[in-house]
Amino acid sequence: MSPGTFHDESVVIDGLIIAKWSRDLFLDMRKGGLTAANCTVSVWEGFQETVNNILEVNELIADNSELVRPVRTTADIRSAKAEGKTGIILGFQNAHAFEDQLGYISIFKQLGVGVVQLCYNTQNLVGTGCYERDGGLSGFGREVVQEMNRVGILCDLSHVGAVTSKEVILESRKPVCYSHCLPYGLKAHPRNKSDEELRFIADHGGFVGVTMFAPFLAKGIDSTIDDYAEAIEYVMNIVGEDSIGIGTDFTQGQDQHFFEWLTHDKGYARRLTEFGEIINPLGIRTVGEFPNLTETLLKRGHSEERVRKIMGENWMRVLHDVWGA
Repeated sequence: MSPGTFHDESVVIDGLIIAKWSRDLFLDMRKGGLTAANCTVSVWEGFQETVNNILEVNELIADNSELVRPVRTTADIRSAKAEGKTGIILGFQNAHAFEDQLGYISIFKQLGVGVVQLCYNTQNLVGTGCYERDGGLSGFGREVVQEMNRVGILCDLSHVGAVTSKEVILESRKPVCYSHCLPYGLKAHPRNKSDEELRFIADHGGFVGVTMFAPFLAKGIDSTIDDYAEAIEYVMNIVGEDSIGIGTDFTQGQDQHFFEWLTHDKGYARRLTEFGEIINPLGIRTVGEFPNLTETLLKRGHSEERVRKIMGENWMRVLHDVWGA
């Protein structure tokens, strides 16, 4: 079987996309053979703003229903594959939209939200992000984790501090994830995860999606798709081939204003980090180039069974475990 045919037949899931919502993005998702993606609809926004975002996204999905469909269950992902569409999973990169109301969690679940990162870089009512002193999971945060477990929303810890992450992993009765991270062992960066952190989440039934975001890669904007594959292999050697997947962190179509909003606390306060120039690795610079990643992994000697797991089947298992369907 050719790499292209193998990719076309595989379930391909991207665990984190924060690109600009548009028909052009949906067309590129189809070009890349993407079966489903966790797409960010909330970062710094509160409850009402996030509901407004979901409304806009739902309208865009409805207007492009020949290309994409909403996803609430793993059966929906299988249906997307059969229909030749891309399934859109609604996700948050911050629990800020929950505000101080546990009841909002079930409301967002009913609106189709399937993945929520508990903190985005800094402290909120739940816990602490990766760019400041980590005070750990709050009492309210424990209740949030329990409620997310109950309703079936996956806890994401990608931008969460090490202490808070460990306490979430121990608190959660269901698998949790780093949906998009890179190993600290390849580049020392506060957003990257140490070998110990990677091992700990895997040992407790968790999951790791590997990103290709240039500022966190060892070679930065000079990286290629092989450098991305090397990072996947590094993580896989720690967590095992059943606990790893893809979480690109594609920011396709976003402008500089968007990155300024991301890199300031609450979107406007103190600067937290400086990304510099952002160029995705050569060979996978757009969502439409996703087939190149499948081909690269196969060329590097990974079996078809392992590549299927990495490209999507492992995500399917974890999402089913958390969502219950």
